[in-house]
Amino acid sequence: MLRYDANALLHGLFLESIDGRLRCARALSAFIEAEGVRVAASGGVKNDHVKPGTEKKGDDGGEKRTASEGFGNVPFHRDEFTARKITLFASIDLAQLRGYGLGDEPTKLLTLLALFKLRALFDGQLRLRTACDFRVTTDTVKAANVDFTLPERAALLEDLSALIAACAPHFAKDDGVTTVTYTG
Repeated sequence: MLRYDANALLHGLFLESIDGRLRCARALSAFIEAEGVRVAASGGVKNDHVKPGTEKKGDDGGEKRTASEGFGNVPFHRDEFTARKITLFASIDLAQLRGYGLGDEPTKLLTLLALFKLRALFDGQLRLRTACDFRVTTDTVKAANVDFTLPERAALLEDLSALIAACAPHFAKDDGVTTVTYTG
């Protein structure tokens, strides 16, 4: 898997078409947990710019189609949520990465790639859902169970570039398309 897609070793892999037997668990995972969640009632109007008013139904000039039927400008309500505290938890399974038996440099490469992905997530636009923008509120991102501070993106990128070059013999050569056939 390292030869063709190092990311599959971090994010997991399940190739069902190969009899469901080629599986690799996720080594990098994350989730967001909220504390003190409350409903924030909101709403608005779906503006119909084409036909903002009501519309006559049929040629007889009788009934009109109204907002209650979904025509014209339709008011709506929506329940959104807010929280007193929101925390992102991330995990890199280092034992799993070492367990691949790839050697020191490829294992370091996978570890740095996972750290780089986390740093890019924290430094980027954390708009994970509509109307839900997050930002990191601390100066440093630290591990909870060991004394480790997530390095800055530039430092990770520099080390990652060097390891990619060092691990080049482990990757597929640029000699065209590789065809893999399962004869099971």
